[in-house]
Amino acid sequence: MSLSERQRILAETIAAREKAEALLKALQEARGASEKRLAELNLSDQLKKVTGKSAMDNAVLSAQRTVEMLTRALDDFKKELSPDELAMAYDPQSGRSS
Repeated sequence: MSLSERQRILAETIAAREKAEALLKALQEARGASEKRLAELNLSDQLKKVTGKSAMDNAVLSAQRTVEMLTRALDDFKKELSPDELAMAYDPQSGRSS
């Protein structure tokens, strides 16, 4: 695998993890807002009543698993790179470790 291909894979995986982290944060905020609104209206989440978890709880858990999976993939991929390759992957202009 060429360095440029490794750089691309690393950059794409980092971008995917950042998007997943942003989604997770948005889902957590939406879940909080939804729970607050239900409380204000004195309503309950029917799915949560039946299953113990709301649809938002399930979405948050799924997003958390995705972030964890992408983090593990990045950690594993970084182990395959030399220090110089890793430095170049983060700063392709440098051509050397920093």
